[in-house]
Amino acid sequence: MSVPLFNIAPNLAVSRLCLGTMTFGEQNTLSQSFRLLDEAFDGGINFFDSAEMYPVPQRAETQGRSEEYLGRWIRERKIPRDRVVIATKVAGPSGQMTWIRGGPKCLDASNIIEAIDNSLLRMQMDYIDLYQVHWPDRYVPMFGETEYDPVRQYPSIGIDEQLEALGRAVKAGKIRYVGLSNETPYGMMKFIQVAEKDTCYPKIVTLQNSYNLLCRTFDSALAECCHQERISLLAYSPLAMGILTGKYFSPGGGPTDARLNLFKGKYSEGESRYNLSNKIIKAAAAEHLTIAKTYGLHPVSLAIAFVLRHPLVASAVFGATKSWQLQEVLNACKVELTSGVIEEINNIHSRLPNPCP
Repeated sequence: MSVPLFNIAPNLAVSRLCLGTMTFGEQNTLSQSFRLLDEAFDGGINFFDSAEMYPVPQRAETQGRSEEYLGRWIRERKIPRDRVVIATKVAGPSGQMTWIRGGPKCLDASNIIEAIDNSLLRMQMDYIDLYQVHWPDRYVPMFGETEYDPVRQYPSIGIDEQLEALGRAVKAGKIRYVGLSNETPYGMMKFIQVAEKDTCYPKIVTLQNSYNLLCRTFDSALAECCHQERISLLAYSPLAMGILTGKYFSPGGGPTDARLNLFKGKYSEGESRYNLSNKIIKAAAAEHLTIAKTYGLHPVSLAIAFVLRHPLVASAVFGATKSWQLQEVLNACKVELTSGVIEEINNIHSRLPNPCP
């Protein structure tokens, strides 16, 4: 099987499916992680995404394991470095993860450089293909929040300092390209504006934000920004943390090892957005499952194909803990949705817009 490629930057072509590694080291052991990576690579996926804070739910005892497993896989399988595209992220300010640079308290130059060096050390690599700011160094509504509250703003590090540090890392050969994640239209345009001031500052090439059948907020304003500035969307959570597979609608609320069951009460970022007690979320998901059944589509194929048909989406960043889940996503690459399916999807969206913002 072959997964199509998408050029997100000069000399950087990524597969339209990207295997996220945030379960590696928590839900998946080293051998299980290797098996998934093997099968993804053999299936045509060359793009792998991680973060310094992974796996999730985040814990001091496991922090960094996802990167370690990914780097170890490349070394032990003797995969040529230019055959894979490796993306990872620096954690933004957080008062909870005290085990990561004391918080981390901010994204100043020293924090960014230290994070890059630590990721390279964990992965035992010379360079990172795509380095992303995991979330902004300023207050923004995230993970299910929809309204901006000016009172919650706090002192933050300027974008100049962040880009200067990232530029130094590019010049030193530690990273090739820079991306943003969980960013707003204002934030993305400010990064672009500041980058234009100095040729030493790197250009933003990607935005990794949530995009799926239950979360289409990207299309409100970010889509225009990305289109005009030629920035590709890396759409994470294309299956809405598994809700769109339908597994949580089975008797008993789904498998006990499904993430929203396994980590109930321990994963606030996910649960705040993908709240299974929310009747609108369940109603919208159920209607999409009905569309899949009506048209003879696998629910995973419907969800993934919808994301990949977006002209600004370079790659869908998905997670899998089992081989059969990975195979379902790979199979979705062969599916094209008809105009009738899209019309029904849009009808649901017009009545139940963005229940998982």
